[in-house]
Amino acid sequence: MSAKPKPSPRPGVETDWRRVVSLVQCSRAMDAIEERELVPGKKIFYQFSARGHDMAQVLLGLHLTHPKDAVCGYYRSRPMLISLGVALEDALGSAMGRAGGYSDGRDIGVVFNYPNAHGASALPMCGGVGAQYTPTAGYAQAIEYHRRVLGDRAYDGAIGVVLGGDASVATNGFWSALTMATTLKLPMLFYVEDNGYGISTPGWLQTPGENIARNLASFTGLKVLDGDGTAPAEAAELIAEAVAHVRAGKGPALLRLAVPRLEGHSFQDTQAYKSKETIEAEWKRDPLPKLKAHVTPSLLSESEWDAIEKEARERVARAAQIADQRPVADPEQVTRFVFSEDGPDGAPLLQEEGGLWNADYAPPPVSAEPKPEGARINMITAIRRTLDHELAVNPRLLVFGEDVGPKGGVHGVTLGLQDKYGAERVFDTSLSEEGIIGRAVGMAIAGLMPVPEIQFRKYADPAAEQINDCGTMRWRTANRFAAPMVVRMPIGFFKCGDPWHSQTNEVQFVHSPGWRVAAPSNAEDAVGLLRTALRGNDPVMFLEHRNMLDAASARRPYPGDDFALPFGVARRVREGGDISVITWGAMVERCEAAADQAGVAADILDLRTLAPWDSEAVLASVRRTHRCLIVHEDIGTAGFGAEIAAVVADQAFLDLDAPVARLTMPDIPSPHHPELMEWALPSVERIAAKIEDLVRF
Repeated sequence: MSAKPKPSPRPGVETDWRRVVSLVQCSRAMDAIEERELVPGKKIFYQFSARGHDMAQVLLGLHLTHPKDAVCGYYRSRPMLISLGVALEDALGSAMGRAGGYSDGRDIGVVFNYPNAHGASALPMCGGVGAQYTPTAGYAQAIEYHRRVLGDRAYDGAIGVVLGGDASVATNGFWSALTMATTLKLPMLFYVEDNGYGISTPGWLQTPGENIARNLASFTGLKVLDGDGTAPAEAAELIAEAVAHVRAGKGPALLRLAVPRLEGHSFQDTQAYKSKETIEAEWKRDPLPKLKAHVTPSLLSESEWDAIEKEARERVARAAQIADQRPVADPEQVTRFVFSEDGPDGAPLLQEEGGLWNADYAPPPVSAEPKPEGARINMITAIRRTLDHELAVNPRLLVFGEDVGPKGGVHGVTLGLQDKYGAERVFDTSLSEEGIIGRAVGMAIAGLMPVPEIQFRKYADPAAEQINDCGTMRWRTANRFAAPMVVRMPIGFFKCGDPWHSQTNEVQFVHSPGWRVAAPSNAEDAVGLLRTALRGNDPVMFLEHRNMLDAASARRPYPGDDFALPFGVARRVREGGDISVITWGAMVERCEAAADQAGVAADILDLRTLAPWDSEAVLASVRRTHRCLIVHEDIGTAGFGAEIAAVVADQAFLDLDAPVARLTMPDIPSPHHPELMEWALPSVERIAAKIEDLVRF
């Protein structure tokens, strides 16, 4: 680490200072027209000035020319974006929320994405601070996978770059990505713009000593650079050195550049928390006058500088006019692209970047009819065998998580897969659920099929932001990006319960737009649903109930390597005319036993998938039996059974001869002792009693 950079011995990339001046002037003109016209005219709702950050970002962006480079920024990253080639009218139109741009008005205009066929793509940014780090690390890991495992030389020299402010280095995502990048020696550049404030919170509350580069100077496996982002020559040298280090395959680098934030956090921020002296000192560090001094008169004359500035203002004014003429997107279309879609001709409407289907992948033929092979196997074996086959036929598929490698997973599902396919395809991760899901996002955007495992349902909570961002990606980019993956997650009780390992709470994922959710109750369905998920074009939560992994009732013969089930189709467990019982997961076997105990001809439906769920089958059953009982393991209040009950009451009310009923756990975490746990779970006896009550009603 050095505060005063020395001239780099490498030739590097010659800086096109004329282009730097032009782009910085465009950025300044965009800030100005937004602040003076578009925000006061109520045409822009969120505005974030990049003044002070702009010059160094432009210098960085001009280095990102490799077609397989990817960069993920944040809300103050527009100068870097326009240096990649983002059209000014698209940038302004996005800020105005108009049709076109980068989200068709669905996302905040400063939350960019940019599928770029001619250079670095801008990965879909997120509104959450620090959420950009782990997806970028995943993309960098995918670069290495494409190079080393798939042998794709097009990825030679490609890098992943992530931008963040000084406050973002306090987040979990930053530290998780740093761990990934250094332990795996990833081609990743951390670019930290330190302006001393996280909105109003000063840097000393974010980082001890207020300098993350100094703190990380001895971090193993990381090249650390530090300097002044307002000094043109120094910033150019440091950026060139950092990029060259990562491109050469020498591992990750972190570059911290000190820059001033010359305006408030956003347009509404008056900066009253800063003293007059502080603001004056920041303006004295404005990189624009320093840039002018650097290029005039040695490279540009005063008149040439003035001409570039005038041209930038004119270009931005024209772009603003073009953007303002764009309409608001059709509100009737705003519900599209939550999930992948087909066009009128039946062909998929593919996203521009992300997923297997954009990588010349054609799913092999499948059959919904099982072809039973051999003896009955448990769900553990069925899931393992399905993963085994899909790993064999799809070299872009990777399985990873905590302890999934040599140990084979804490539930034994991945046992032996690393030995067979190697540690680059089946591998352990650091202990960070945000890192597990975040890296999967980056891998999926890079055209792989990641299959991350979260050990227990409760452990997914630290990854909630990444889960949400992944699910909304297709929608918020208007089908420009998507990150299909399959998240395997054990849920529910086993021999005992507890608040940490026995949670179900599947409704949280159903309530996360963009996620398909599967909850199989037996080995055959697990095979069919998992295969569909692994060959699909949407993110899937695949919930593996712990109590059913080795349950005798869940065992089935292996249904064949071509067997795949569609999502949203319930399975009729048994047919009857007295009452409809709607359930899934571990409650299926209990509902069957309860129907036998009650001596009632129950029509039992196993939903199998909760997003989408088979409302048509449920309504048809209820209209035939005129009674409905919903049984699930999750707590009652706002559990998924409430949604089913609401739909039945809304659409089949006149067909009912009894109230719609639910039987669930009480609103408590799962108790630990088996007797307490069984008291809380819907038991066979209580289900049978409820069935009898409803039939007699």
